[in-house]
Amino acid sequence: MKQKKRIIILGIGNPILGDDGIGIHIVRKLKEQLDKQSDIVIDEAMTGGMNLLDAIIGFEKAILIDAVHLTDEKIGDVKRFQLQELGTVHSCNPHDVSLFESIQLAETLGEEQVPKKIIIIGIVLHELPIEFSEEISPQVASAIPKAIQMILNEIK
Repeated sequence: MKQKKRIIILGIGNPILGDDGIGIHIVRKLKEQLDKQSDIVIDEAMTGGMNLLDAIIGFEKAILIDAVHLTDEKIGDVKRFQLQELGTVHSCNPHDVSLFESIQLAETLGEEQVPKKIIIIGIVLHELPIEFSEEISPQVASAIPKAIQMILNEIK
C-alpha cells in the first residue's frame, strides 16, 4: 500500500459561473498565502461525485471548499460541515452520484485510501448561478478571508 499524503485542499466550482466559482477563487488566494508544504496539496476541481473521490483518494484529510445552497442563511456566510452533514448534495452531473455516495460505495468495495476526515468549508448562496461570469459578487467575495482562516485552522 502506498504512503498516504497528509492533506488535500480542494476548491470546487465553475469559475465561469460567477459565485459558483468561489471555491476556486479561495484556493487560488490560499496558494498565494500558504508556504509550499510537501504534505499539503492545493488543487481545483470543476466536477463532482466519483471524480471528486478520485481527487481525494490517498490523503489522510480532505478539505473541500465549495458554494452551498442554503436559503435560511445569509449569502456569503462561511460554514464548516462534515461530509455526512451534507449527505447526497453536490453532483454536477445527473448521471453521477454525490461525493458522499461515492465514498460509501468505495468503502463498501474495500477502498482503504479514502480520507478518514473530510471537511467542507461552504460559502452560502441562495441560488446557484446560471449566467456566465468570471466575477464573484461582493457579498460572496467578502467570505474569502474568513474561509481562508478556517482552512488554516483546519491544517494546524
